[in-house]
Amino acid sequence: MTEKIKNITIALAGNPNSGKTTVFNSLTGMRQHVGNYPGVTVEKKEGLCHHKDFVLNIVDLPGTYSLTAYSAEEIVARNFIVEEKPDVVVDVIDSANIERNLYLAVQLMEMEAPIVLAFNMSDVAKNKGLIFDIEMLSSLFGLPIVQTIGNKDQGINELLEATVKTAQDKQRCSNLRIKYGKEIEDELEKLQQQLQTEKDLLKKFNSRWIAVKLLEQDEEILKQVKDTKVLDAAQDSINHLREIFGEEPEIIIADRRYGFISGACQEAVKNTIETRHNRSDMIDAVVTHRVFGLPIFVALMYIVFDLTFRIGKWPMGWLEGLFGFLSRYISGFWPTGQESLIKSLIVDGILGGVGGVVIFLPNILLLFMAIAVLEGTGYMARAAFVTDRIMHKIGLHGKSFIPMLIGFGCTVPAIMACRILENRRNRITTILVLPLFSCGARITIYALFIPAFFALKWRGAVMLLIYFIGIVLAVIAAKILRLTLLRGETVPFVMELPPYRMPTFKAILIHMWERGWLYLKKAGTVILVISVILWFAGNFPRSAVEQEEEDISQKQILEYSITGRLSGFLEPAFKPLGFDKRIVTALIGAMAAKEVFVAQMGITYAISEHEDVSVLREKLRADYTPLQAFCIMLFCLISAPCVATVAVTRAETGRIGWAIFQWAGLTALAYVVTLVVYQLGMYLS
Repeated sequence: MTEKIKNITIALAGNPNSGKTTVFNSLTGMRQHVGNYPGVTVEKKEGLCHHKDFVLNIVDLPGTYSLTAYSAEEIVARNFIVEEKPDVVVDVIDSANIERNLYLAVQLMEMEAPIVLAFNMSDVAKNKGLIFDIEMLSSLFGLPIVQTIGNKDQGINELLEATVKTAQDKQRCSNLRIKYGKEIEDELEKLQQQLQTEKDLLKKFNSRWIAVKLLEQDEEILKQVKDTKVLDAAQDSINHLREIFGEEPEIIIADRRYGFISGACQEAVKNTIETRHNRSDMIDAVVTHRVFGLPIFVALMYIVFDLTFRIGKWPMGWLEGLFGFLSRYISGFWPTGQESLIKSLIVDGILGGVGGVVIFLPNILLLFMAIAVLEGTGYMARAAFVTDRIMHKIGLHGKSFIPMLIGFGCTVPAIMACRILENRRNRITTILVLPLFSCGARITIYALFIPAFFALKWRGAVMLLIYFIGIVLAVIAAKILRLTLLRGETVPFVMELPPYRMPTFKAILIHMWERGWLYLKKAGTVILVISVILWFAGNFPRSAVEQEEEDISQKQILEYSITGRLSGFLEPAFKPLGFDKRIVTALIGAMAAKEVFVAQMGITYAISEHEDVSVLREKLRADYTPLQAFCIMLFCLISAPCVATVAVTRAETGRIGWAIFQWAGLTALAYVVTLVVYQLGMYLS
């Protein structure tokens, strides 16, 4: 009897838009964590799932259409299967696009991986009139197949059963071998004989798979071949096949794979509907319209921002009350009127700094909830389609919209997402302008100033205007870069439009939780440390008079401190923008992380334990005008990105020069734009 495996490692593979992430979330729920694969900036998701007496460690591989080493995602997915040797690979397939999705399954089979096929979104396929003979397909591919509807948790238990059974089965790999035709098979046989000298490579891969990859001129495999005779033999085979077919061998191999898939589908897949316009087509006729598409996108963004403020004000008030209570409770350990550096550090530095950022968590969660809904329904892909025409006009690839969209959450993962852009000029251009898209950190600044200076009915419009300015500036900057430093042609772009779906509550909750938790971790680590450093910089050194007198104002202390001296030195340069020393002080802190701007304003104003953000807003209204408030937000939008953004720009571009150029260029642009807006506003007022 086969010994049972209690711990099973499952690799979750699949095409983009196959519903793989939904299946992953359905399997793991909240028991998941996110990181990066070692050495690359490709996201790595892992989670746990308990099924009966088994513990399943599920690794969500990057979405990829194939396992040919053309991108970092394909290399990561392939290397994980080869090097980590998971017990089972679950290939999640979009049942409504069966032939295209099965191409990855065929490549996995050629690697002799233990596979279970999850025919996901089977309800969508049914609505399209597709009927599957699962038993026949399973027989043709030699693999277990389970029909699932990930967003409704249907078929998940059956999928787990099939996965566990495959992990327990010693004969778990498909014995199917695609025949590529006599000419290619002859060359594969020759190469397999030559490969007997590559002992190390044969420990990782089977000889036939290596031979196929040599004919496909796979760069990763070519690098690992040590015997030059093998490389020479591979080149001879490629030249011979070119003469026979008049095309590259990799094209012929791909055609034969699709031919096998097509033949299997002819046998086991029936289409009961010949032609029809479905609901998605009718919706797309409106939302992707050449005239109405862009205004609809803008209107939806306005609704998102407006609801972020209208709904977010209630939970923000609760958090304000909580931090106010904590401040009063901690202050109670000191007699009334008695000041203490320890009390100031805890109440003003830590609670004032971290609390001043955490209270904006509801705005962050609401924004990401709205984005999750738009992504889950399939609308965001349409938004990319609508903006594609604009992207081409400014010299960018349509795919640039995807990292730009991510940039509304955080610039760091947005820059990492630029790896989907094959053209280096497009990639660097997109990276350089991404900080102009308002990230989640800047929302804390907008959420402080907009309610303080603008009526409720105008708040959504003002926030939309700020976002719009950033987008316009990014477009202009990208166009200039593509005409000067980064000249070159833009390759054509085809955007896949997934079917419309109703996102599940669980998927939305997980999306919100991931982003919210990252925000809280940042508040509890980076911002906590920076807040303490800024508190020390704002309180030390102290003059002899300050050391002798107890009743000294925060303004007097700040005047003599490190921050006060530096901001005092820079203040004359920022006065034409309408900024005083307090604003300059906060801008210094924001260089480390944008959220710190709000924390520093709280520290600078010395908000006491009896006061909350509403008091800070009142003080801001007393000291500044709406024009100044708008200019502050404008400068924070455009100016130099945070330290993390600079670091990842350097890593992704491979040159520190691009990171410095981005930092200095955006700072200069922020100064010029803010100067023009403030001076023009003063002239017109």
